[in-house]
Order: sequence, then structure tokens, then C-alpha cells
Amino acid sequence: MATLRRLREVPRHLLVCEKSNFGHDKSRHRHLVETHYHNYRVSFLIPECGILSKELKNLVMETGPYYFVKNLPLHELITHEFINTFVKKGSCYALTYHTNIDEDNTVALLPNGKLILSLDKDTYEETGLQGRPSQYSGRKIMKFIVSIDLMDLSLNLDSKKYERVSWSFKEKKPLKFDFLLAWHHTGAEESRMMSYFSSYGIQERQPRVALSTASELQCPVLRSGELGGAPGAACSAPELLDWLGAVFSNAQLNNEPNNFVSTYCCPQPSTVVAKAYLCTITGFIVPEKIRLLLEQLCRYFDEPKLAPWVTLSVQGFADSPVSWRENEHGFRKGGEHLYNFVIFNNQDYWLQMAVGANDDCPP
Repeated sequence: MATLRRLREVPRHLLVCEKSNFGHDKSRHRHLVETHYHNYRVSFLIPECGILSKELKNLVMETGPYYFVKNLPLHELITHEFINTFVKKGSCYALTYHTNIDEDNTVALLPNGKLILSLDKDTYEETGLQGRPSQYSGRKIMKFIVSIDLMDLSLNLDSKKYERVSWSFKEKKPLKFDFLLAWHHTGAEESRMMSYFSSYGIQERQPRVALSTASELQCPVLRSGELGGAPGAACSAPELLDWLGAVFSNAQLNNEPNNFVSTYCCPQPSTVVAKAYLCTITGFIVPEKIRLLLEQLCRYFDEPKLAPWVTLSVQGFADSPVSWRENEHGFRKGGEHLYNFVIFNNQDYWLQMAVGANDDCPP
């Protein structure tokens, strides 16, 4: 009975909403974008817009490339050459692909040089490395987290610490994974990663872009100073997030009695816009490219526009071992970790951050 009760329980979901202005000295928008490392999908919506500006379209088409490497030995990510070539000369991101965070061993490389391993109990014991129990293991500890600082390791390749890690990955417990890789740097060395991993059959990939317009779209009325909404005058931040989810899922929002798929309708008060532009980018998208998109959307209002606001939504990989910074991330029943900006024409913004059951509170 206790098991059945737990299965029926709705898992905890946490939504944090805050408002600020892009011009404020203490605005956190840049930090929040740059520390959400592993991004799977980026979407933006512009009301009263039928054609995307050249600047914004160029940015959308330049969110790649990223790379896919099959059966890459983990020890390749701790070599002196890899650290010097990629980790120290830009922001290098890596994430295991086709692995489930709650069942499999998963690995992530962060741009600060930290290599995060989420290992099952048997693998953890076989590696002989030092880590800590996952905070979401429950009474019976089945998962362990190992953090390896590659920048620290590279300082002395003759140290016992480096020798132990190298021996563990090469001999004691050789591990191989399919990896997604991305490297953001200054310079024109885009092909460097292709040549470096050429012996492993590396593939260059571009994010998938979907552009569309919606006609006669019913949109919530928002006021930048009313984060919690105002009865009869403005909708709240949580109501907007629900509406965005429905719009990007192509759900019908008319609440017709014969619609058995969705009874959802636009929150009130609302207004109908003649056209709205929707864009969704799917792939392995680095924070630096998302920051450029955010800055360009802020400049959208440099000239007078009919739209009172635009939105930018970012979803992280459900099976990443971290969400923001080095905060441990789990899956349980959802695995969501995402954020959304509502950018107003006066440079005010709302920031909404959401995580699922196995996550700390967003930063």
C-alpha cells in the first residue's frame, strides 16, 4: 500500500520567479544564463511579428556546431593534450548521450574544467575514486558523485592524484560513452575538435531550427511591475509559463467542449495579436550563444514595436548530472530544469526558473 501511495503522489516541482531590469548593476540575468551549462532546447516568441530581423535570424542560424562522438574512452578527457587544447583555451562542454541519469553512469564536463561523474554503486567501487553519495539516493545508496578538477590535475601530471585517476580510467575500470561535445572559443578553429577526435568517427552536427508564425493568437496581458498578476488587469508569471508551454506544444487554446486532448485556454485578461513569431532551436546549445540571443532580443525594442514583450525559454537536458553550476540534478518523474525570460519594452524582465523533484532550489 505504501508503494502504491508513493506512485500516486505528485512529485514536487519548484518554480522561482523574480523581476529586475537589464540595466541594473545587480541584475543576475547574465550569470543565470552562463551557469546553466547543458541546454537542449531554446525557444523564443515575439508577438505582433511576422518576419524575423536579419540580425536575429543570423544568430539563430549560428547556434552550432556541436559534435557527436561514439564510444569515446573517458580517459581521453583527462589527457594533458585535451586539457591544454580545449579546456584551457575556451569553454568546453561534454555530456554523455543516450544515458539515463537514474539508471546509468553519466558524465558531464563543465566549462570551468570540472568533470562530473554520476556512477552506480558497482562502477564507483570498481573505479577506486573518491566521491560522495548522491543526495537523491534514498535509504539504500545506489548512486555516487565524483568531481574531478581537470585544471588542478593538469598542474602536475606526475602527481599521485593524476596517476590514480589515469590508472582508474585506463586500466582499473575503462569506461566508454557516446558523448555530445561543444567548444566555444575566440578564433577560427572550428575544425580543431573534428581533427582531434578523428580516430573515433566524430560527427559535426548543427542544431535543428523550426520557424513558424501563429495567426490570431490569444496572448496574456502582462504588466512588468505585476509579477504576481493583478485581478482583471494582468496575468501572473506562473500563468504565462503554462501558456507558453501550451503554445510551443501546438495545443489548441480554445477550450472547445469536443476537444478531448486539451481543455486549457489562455489565462485572462488576454488580447489577440494578428501574428506571433515562434522559433525553436534543438541540439546541444552552449550558454554563450544563448546569451547573444538574449542580448539581441533586448535590442529588439531599440525601435518602437507593437509588441509589449517577448520571451526566451531554455530547457536543459533531462539526464544531465547537473542543473545550474555544480548543483546535482536527478530525474525521478520528470528531469526538468529550465528557465524563461520575459523581456519588456522598458528593459524590465521577469525570470522564471523551474526544476523537478530531484533538484536543489534554483540559484
